[in-house]
Amino acid sequence: MVAQSPHSCVQNADLATWMKSIQDYVEVALNDFLSVATDTPARLHEAMRYATMDGGKRVRPLLVFAAGQLFGANTAELARAACALEMIHAYSLVHDDMPCMDDDALRRGKPTVHKRYDEATALLVGDALQAQAFFILSEGQNPPVRQLAMVRILAHAAGSLGMCGGQAIDLASVGLNLDLPQLEQMHQLKTGALLHAAVLLGAMCGTTLTPEQHAGLSRYASAIGLAFQVVDDILDATADSVTLGKTAGKDAAANKPTYVTILGLESSRVLAQQLRHDAQEALGLFAETNETNASSIRLSQLADFIVQRQA
Repeated sequence: MVAQSPHSCVQNADLATWMKSIQDYVEVALNDFLSVATDTPARLHEAMRYATMDGGKRVRPLLVFAAGQLFGANTAELARAACALEMIHAYSLVHDDMPCMDDDALRRGKPTVHKRYDEATALLVGDALQAQAFFILSEGQNPPVRQLAMVRILAHAAGSLGMCGGQAIDLASVGLNLDLPQLEQMHQLKTGALLHAAVLLGAMCGTTLTPEQHAGLSRYASAIGLAFQVVDDILDATADSVTLGKTAGKDAAANKPTYVTILGLESSRVLAQQLRHDAQEALGLFAETNETNASSIRLSQLADFIVQRQA
């Protein structure tokens, strides 16, 4: 891999510097894991790179690296897990934006894949990115039993009991008056499942987790998964398209149930802060020693970042 591992001094830097180092590292790793745009079929490979490179905040990779830091994980293995998650996430966005789903023309500040290319290419891009994600994750150098467990975690998070299931509920809920538990269930699957997987996969690139550690990370991941969606709903109602890099107000225009439509804007903000508190509290398990306390700071900072972000 061409990417240079983040130096230990960067691990101790401020959050913005650390995030930039991980984002840059993952960008180079993604470049290595994707076929070059001139490989046959060139149009498909070009579109896969268009959908995946130079995109987003890389929250899932950041969570992978932050959780991995807690357990002394190998950087190359973290990059592999992070890129697999980003490919699944990118594929989901490509498909979500298509006319048969959310029918959107803007993503990450540029035309969506089906607009830049065509619908058939967009469909194939999603299919190919999903396959590539499992290909690269399966080639990891962790112990075989753990590697298989990691593949299962990603498959579960991406499937009908995870992200795809949440999207199915979302599509079926247009125009309906969901209650709060129903909305929470939808978003724990649609948004939360991959964020949850990111935390667990990062940790599993290191030492074996105890049941208590697994439970603590799961509580943290569940809280930030919901917080991420609550903030998304708030931003959809309050920010503009230029800031978001996607069409603002899309959910309201489509008559979709959101935290803002069910709770109102201010109560949604209160909920986001409560979920942030829940995430921080779940990390208390890792404050037993100075070493684990220092390592868990990144997860704590990312909980703050997720709730405080403006786009």
